[in-house]
Amino acid sequence: MSARTEGLLSDPTAIAPAIDRLVAFAEAGADCLYAPGVRGKADIAAMVRAVAPRPLNVLVMDPGLSVAELAELGVRRISVGGALARVAWAAVLATAEKIKAGSFDGLAAGASGKQLNDLFGRFT
Repeated sequence: MSARTEGLLSDPTAIAPAIDRLVAFAEAGADCLYAPGVRGKADIAAMVRAVAPRPLNVLVMDPGLSVAELAELGVRRISVGGALARVAWAAVLATAEKIKAGSFDGLAAGASGKQLNDLFGRFT
């Protein structure tokens, strides 16, 4: 069972209360801990140490840290939440604006039908 605390989403400075909750969840038997909204290296490292040996999941909400940097901090699970959808919608909106302006150039960045068929064909 995993457990999460969402306090950092409303108050990004509430690191200590988030850590306290994660530790309590770990002590109650949670096997993966999650505090969406943690971003700084020092804060992530403190959470990893506090819940060890249980894994900490980090929700990557914006660019900044790399996969390797998160791994070096001890993060063992990474989520991107709705970020991929937001990236896709940004591409849709940008392409729609180009079409509205009279150009179909935005369509050039799309994946080919073959790429998509190859990707999704693996799951059938």
